[in-house]
Amino acid sequence: MSYNIAIVGATGNVGMEMMNILAEREFPVGKVHAIASRRSVGREVSFGDKILKCQDLETFDFSTVDFVLMSAGGETSKLWSPRIGKMGPIVIDNSSAFRYDAEVPLIVPEVNAHVLEEYMARNDRKNIIANPNCSTAQLVVALKPLHDAAKIKRVVVATYQSVSGAGKAGMDELWTQTKGIFVTDAPTAEKFTKQIAFNVIPHIDVFMDSGDTKEEWKMVAETKKILDPKIKLTATCVRVPVFVGHSEAVNIEFEREISADEARNILREAPGLLVIDKREDGGYVTPVECVGDYATFVSRIREDATIDNGLNLWCVSDNLRKGAALNTVQIAETLVNRGLMQQKAA
Repeated sequence: MSYNIAIVGATGNVGMEMMNILAEREFPVGKVHAIASRRSVGREVSFGDKILKCQDLETFDFSTVDFVLMSAGGETSKLWSPRIGKMGPIVIDNSSAFRYDAEVPLIVPEVNAHVLEEYMARNDRKNIIANPNCSTAQLVVALKPLHDAAKIKRVVVATYQSVSGAGKAGMDELWTQTKGIFVTDAPTAEKFTKQIAFNVIPHIDVFMDSGDTKEEWKMVAETKKILDPKIKLTATCVRVPVFVGHSEAVNIEFEREISADEARNILREAPGLLVIDKREDGGYVTPVECVGDYATFVSRIREDATIDNGLNLWCVSDNLRKGAALNTVQIAETLVNRGLMQQKAA
């Protein structure tokens, strides 16, 4: 059985990564359609060994596909995802537009795939499934097996988020500023609020009345929805001059005692994780090593002597993959593998 797929936002960083991952993982694809805004119609993108021409979002017939992988931004998704869902296909949305909608599941397959079975059994479903924020996705993959083992009470996380999380414009700005500084050009901040080259910026998304940024609020709300509403979490989200790969320093307080060795063994057996934790020079993973990989890497696992039942760890993942495109494809794979998709007529 094969499935027809439309990728909306096919010319963006995440859209192109979705096509790469569909090909790499040999998803059972019938036809793939690259969909973009009118200004990108006719632009060529690659899918495996094929070249696809982008089609117009406004005129494409979405009733001809089984899945729509949406990565075109929140405003586009708010307008189009409900319309497309009513036509029949399952929309897997990478934006924040529907993450906090009680009628839309927010899914990380390693953590809460069971929610899909309940959702797909409903006759009144919107046919929309939300993908979490990039920084949340890798965090909950690491937290889930530890939560099952010792019940997490509280999490304190500091993120070190790469510029690709802000799209191509963010990557271009880091590249331009870095080159410019070496020839004494004054760096100009456009995408980011301050110079990003050779700097870090403790500000991602807009500020809220609480003093948190929207990115920090997202991590709290999404962790509660995906993993457990009783978990208390506080975050500080920082943009760093790295092109690809998000890192997180995580402090966890548990209800029950858990040692670093026990946690290490649990994480080694957990789906989607790779533990690289040697107490020696280079015995840990950094963003450079995670690029292009499917896994979420965990290092620096150790006990926190300042609280009862506390652990610290370091978590790294490719934000364009597990943080976005890979998780989207994994949701589609889960629907197929669990027999939850009704095959459309070819």
